[in-house]
Amino acid sequence: MEHFRDPNMDFGSIQSVAVMPFGNLSKDTQAAERVRDVFNTKLLATGALYVIPVGEVSRVTGVAGVMNPTAPTPEEVVKLAKMIKADAVITGMVREYGDVRSGSSMADVISLSLQVMEAQTGRVVWSASATEGGIGFTDRLLGGGGRPLNDVTEKAVDDLISKLFQ
Repeated sequence: MEHFRDPNMDFGSIQSVAVMPFGNLSKDTQAAERVRDVFNTKLLATGALYVIPVGEVSRVTGVAGVMNPTAPTPEEVVKLAKMIKADAVITGMVREYGDVRSGSSMADVISLSLQVMEAQTGRVVWSASATEGGIGFTDRLLGGGGRPLNDVTEKAVDDLISKLFQ
């Protein structure tokens, strides 16, 4: 899927990011935490950015008075980023996570969207989504089970990170 990238934003100026708790629209109550953990780890592994620790983000979110950490307002982003010394804030939404069925076939699927908001104004400067997994033709034909959920999650996160650094 296509992604949005603000042409006026200097992405090279982003050195540190705060990853907010992800929203969860899936039936798995732990999906958002699992996906955020994979995303944080993969983003740190790039070596390109400093990812502020989850506990620090959580602590400052409370102090800054962010009402909905999964969808902070631009004003809350500015305040939070200043307090935590982040150049950008990343939010996300897990739209689908877990198994899907079609006839006798079952496979794992994830659908995830992310946004990057810059610290000075709180405006969205990048947004993208990725969907991985699901039931393919061979799964339907042979009744396969698809790839493990962790593999599907890592692939979707890798896809989003590659879009971020394009």
